[in-house]
Amino acid sequence: MSATAAAPTDTDPKAADSEGVARPTLGRRQVHAVAGCYFVASFAALGLPPYLTEILPGLGDTTAHWAGVLYVVPTVFAGVGAPLWGRLADRFGRKRLLLRAQLGLALSFLLAGWADSLATFTFALVLQGILGGTYAASNGYLGAALEGPELSKALTLLQGAARAALVFAPLVVGALSPWLSPHRQYALLAVLPLTAAVLIAALPESRGPRRAPAGEAAGTGKETSRTEAPGAEAAEVTAEPSPVSELRVLYALEFAFVFSTVISYPYLIQLIEDRIPGTSPFLSGVLFALPHLCYLLTAMVVHSAFHRRPRLGMALGFTCIALGLAGHGVADNLAALAAVRLLLGAGLTLGLVCLSVLAAECVKGRAPGRLFGVREFFSKAGAVVAGVAAAVGTSHYGPAAPVLTGCAMALVAACALALPRSRSSLRSTRTRWSR
Repeated sequence: MSATAAAPTDTDPKAADSEGVARPTLGRRQVHAVAGCYFVASFAALGLPPYLTEILPGLGDTTAHWAGVLYVVPTVFAGVGAPLWGRLADRFGRKRLLLRAQLGLALSFLLAGWADSLATFTFALVLQGILGGTYAASNGYLGAALEGPELSKALTLLQGAARAALVFAPLVVGALSPWLSPHRQYALLAVLPLTAAVLIAALPESRGPRRAPAGEAAGTGKETSRTEAPGAEAAEVTAEPSPVSELRVLYALEFAFVFSTVISYPYLIQLIEDRIPGTSPFLSGVLFALPHLCYLLTAMVVHSAFHRRPRLGMALGFTCIALGLAGHGVADNLAALAAVRLLLGAGLTLGLVCLSVLAAECVKGRAPGRLFGVREFFSKAGAVVAGVAAAVGTSHYGPAAPVLTGCAMALVAACALALPRSRSSLRSTRTRWSR
């Protein structure tokens, strides 16, 4: 049966797997609800950090010297905690851990909004990283109930929610600033993850199909599944898992992709001002947002075109990223900068969509919470390393250094994607000639 034919409708709360066992699943409205909850939870997390240079002087750091470090504090601790939360989600239930993530964000935002010292504010950001992790939790929740193209499409939608928050949140925070300082907006925006938690509480728990073990299917009666602790959610196995090598490829591509794209973020505005003196903050913001707008407009079209050939899409994505970042190094007018930003947006869209497809393939037969937790670790690691590389490169070689470093990483990744396929073709050719 095709994936389309097997997909449940909004009014059908259960779907049968290939073994004939009914299982709870998620309809379109539930998937959209999860994406909407992730959007509102991401609003403060993505919209307020760009204003750290305005927040820190009021907390005693008059020169905002610690802004760069505090920018990555939530990222570091989110990456460290994600694998653990993923394992706990597989054991105790993905909905529970998704609720925990939203409530954890609300608590950390309240503490950050009412902090009256740099130490307390820093502690709040640490809590944001440790107790948050809404993206990995949302992925795990979706991954337990969906599979194949339906799962990759849902993950693509979830990334769209993040891109939308990245585009609109800083604008809203800036618009509210004349009436409420960005610092106090942390406390105000805590209502968003609280609202998301209320919505998630109304969603069903996500569980995958409970298929018979291989021994039982063969008629041997051999029991291969393990017993979970009372009240725990078993990590369901939905199919024969893909080779571990595919999982390693996914994690490596995640790291390389995040590194090559994020490295251009911190100093992009400085690069724009260096190339086009007198550029207004609004225009700089538009240029910053162009790649993310590109994703919002084209992600589903790209998914339809590449969900059957994600490796090709990743190779094309890394190529577009490399060319786009190299163009940042030489563009010296508005039209050229807009063009290279759109080229980078094409690479961003191809990479994010195809990573979702690869993740949907790898999660088959594996505990989704654990897989997406580890994937989040590599994503956060790529962002942290990119931030450090951007700071070091800019201090030594100027604002063009980060984009050129990202270009080099993207080229290496594109070449690495081509090598395994070439070696496989060579082995196939040798096998045919040896017969």
